[in-house]
Amino acid sequence: MMSGNYTSIDNQNVTGSVPAVSDPPGQVSVKFTESTLQTFPPSGAQGKISGGSGPPRDADDTFSKPVSGSDEAQPSGWFRTFTIAAYKPYFDVDTSDILERIKDSLLPFSGSFNEKTANTPDLYGPFWICTTLIFVAASIGTFVTYVAHKLQNKEWDYDINLVTWSAALFYGYVTVVPLCLYIILKYFSAPSGLVQLFCLYGYSLFIFIPALCLSIIPFDIFRWVIAGVAGFISATFVALNLRNHIKSAGERWFLIVAGIFLLQLALAVALKLYLFTVSV
Repeated sequence: MMSGNYTSIDNQNVTGSVPAVSDPPGQVSVKFTESTLQTFPPSGAQGKISGGSGPPRDADDTFSKPVSGSDEAQPSGWFRTFTIAAYKPYFDVDTSDILERIKDSLLPFSGSFNEKTANTPDLYGPFWICTTLIFVAASIGTFVTYVAHKLQNKEWDYDINLVTWSAALFYGYVTVVPLCLYIILKYFSAPSGLVQLFCLYGYSLFIFIPALCLSIIPFDIFRWVIAGVAGFISATFVALNLRNHIKSAGERWFLIVAGIFLLQLALAVALKLYLFTVSV
């Protein structure tokens, strides 16, 4: 029935989400049936909180493909050599490790560098030492020749060959020499880790960084002394660290160590003749 502008609903069963009006008159009791909404987040959902992450169903398939570091099978054998994961352990070092190994290279008579790096050789230090040497050699060489030309009032031209020659020398030396030594040691049944040889030779070149900086002093005799001291420290560092290992190669171990020592001295002489010498 209707009374004025209001409608009265009889007390009866009404289907729907709102039940019928109950007594007493003037009061309405609303009952909600049990909710069928899902709990948020849904039990099947995945994400950073509830489970493994995954893209929406309508996402581009490109983003749902496995990436490196997933549970997918990684390449093995020679194929692993061409993956970044194969070289990651050799760059997993911090500043304290690098400084400790540089200090050992400047104190060559301890001969304990190989033992300290036997299980954790790195390529990070050797790479940046060689890169720094290239920069220092090119910049110091350019500066020294510039000053020498200006003091004699002569025209000066920048020599780009300093960069290319330095890069070929340092990168080539720290790569080719350890590789050849690795083959020789394997032939004499005294194999050594190839990465460990790269690490040893890389750190052996650090002494040439301060030596190149000191070559600014315009006295040829002083430059010879600096090159000789740097070469002796570097050669002693490599020879003493390899001596105990190479002794297992038989009676010829002394010739191998002597060859390593002389080759390192030859590097110092080459640096003196090309980088430490200024011609106007």
